Amino acid sequence: MIFLLLIVLFSSIFFFVQKDKEEKLISLGDHVIENFRMGRDYETVDLLSFSMALSEDGELKNALLSDDESKGYQILSNITKRFKKYTHLKSLRLQMITPDFYIFARSWDEGFEGMPLWWFRDDLDTLNKSSEPKVGMETGRLLTFKATVPIRSGKKILGYLEVIKLIDEFALKLRQKGIELFALMDEKYLDKAELMRDFPVLHDYVIANQNYNQQLLNNIEMLDWDNLLTNSYLYEEDILYLKEPMYNGRGRQVGIYLLVVSSDALKLFETEAEKISFFTQFSDDDIKKVVNAWENPYGSFKNIKDKELIALLPKLHKEDKEELEAKAKSVLRTYSKEELIDMVLSQKHKDKKVGNIE
Repeated sequence: MIFLLLIVLFSSIFFFVQKDKEEKLISLGDHVIENFRMGRDYETVDLLSFSMALSEDGELKNALLSDDESKGYQILSNITKRFKKYTHLKSLRLQMITPDFYIFARSWDEGFEGMPLWWFRDDLDTLNKSSEPKVGMETGRLLTFKATVPIRSGKKILGYLEVIKLIDEFALKLRQKGIELFALMDEKYLDKAELMRDFPVLHDYVIANQNYNQQLLNNIEMLDWDNLLTNSYLYEEDILYLKEPMYNGRGRQVGIYLLVVSSDALKLFETEAEKISFFTQFSDDDIKKVVNAWENPYGSFKNIKDKELIALLPKLHKEDKEELEAKAKSVLRTYSKEELIDMVLSQKHKDKKVGNIE
């Protein structure tokens, strides 16, 4: 009888340990995906902002108005050379297309002027209808981040400017954070992606980034692929595999992102996740402004003690602040999401702040 009770006890312990481990992995996976989405969104916003600024360039407009394709090529080529030299945009490509979607000029290759794009660029359909800027992961001859914006003279559309980045650059940024990326394009787009026809295929998907980890690919080929697609995550041999849908600029799914996180990288993410709190996304100066914003003694704070606790944070040394942050975090958990948002939005911040209030 005692033996049976011990078996039940150990079985229960094992069950709860496994359940706790699974919940921790799911939480870590969510944290990794959140970081990935922020990075991906930064790529697209950065690309769109850059393209919109360039679309106002007077020389580009003059080249289109004078139908000078050679001048267009020189302008685009010089821009990319400068940006590759002085900025983080190392795989930058620029292209101007006519209102009826023929190539006018491109920065990386001269001699393609007049080539039609409409036959293999489904994403251009939306420009016929709205002529609004768009950005996303787009299929074509390659799978790339692409921002397309109209070049206007008054209300007249002279053409379109496209700013393009290879996904390999984004994959390298993720690698520096401990995340290996496999950008997987649905194989059905290969009929138009002629430059990708020799790229490796994984379970009906084409691996779009050429700097993928070959050793990890061997492991991925042995995974329970259906399980991964169904649950969006899989943990095997101390490696966490995460699936994220890949959408183009029109919201259509064109593939998936497969993120691979090693055990060492997971430990770093776990430490990082434990340190995240409402106020760690803000500078000491921001905290002072939030605390001092209230005309009455408490504002959205429930009592003067809470207010004074948060106000103390910017005044402490790093080692003292870490201990107090844990206490402040537990205090802030007693506030509703609306109250926390009220604290943050009561002041205008000079810099953009990114974070979640849960």
